[in-house]
Amino acid sequence: DCKACDKAKITDATTIRNFAKTLVKAIDMKAYGEPLLEHFATHNPAAGGYSLVQLIETSDITAHFVDLNGDAYFDIFSCKAFDTAIAEKVVREWFSPQSIRKMYFERQA
Repeated sequence: DCKACDKAKITDATTIRNFAKTLVKAIDMKAYGEPLLEHFATHNPAAGGYSLVQLIETSDITAHFVDLNGDAYFDIFSCKAFDTAIAEKVVREWFSPQSIRKMYFERQA
């Protein structure tokens, strides 16, 4: 969960698509197709913004960006292990959040 990101970046579709591609490579995943990106919920200023889905071979990466306040929410779900510090670094470099609250869950299926 990211608070107060750079609004110019979280409201730019090209930036978000390029971020997704960079993140996939940085955490050593393999993308399945191009990132899916939609801007919606503009009728609700508290929720309106871009949502991202990037399928990866081992599951998916999703994100939602809130236009109003610059907040952003990222989820990386993968059966393959990845370095969370690298993922956080990429998010910081691309969106410059004022703060990040990171949660990591290891699942045992």
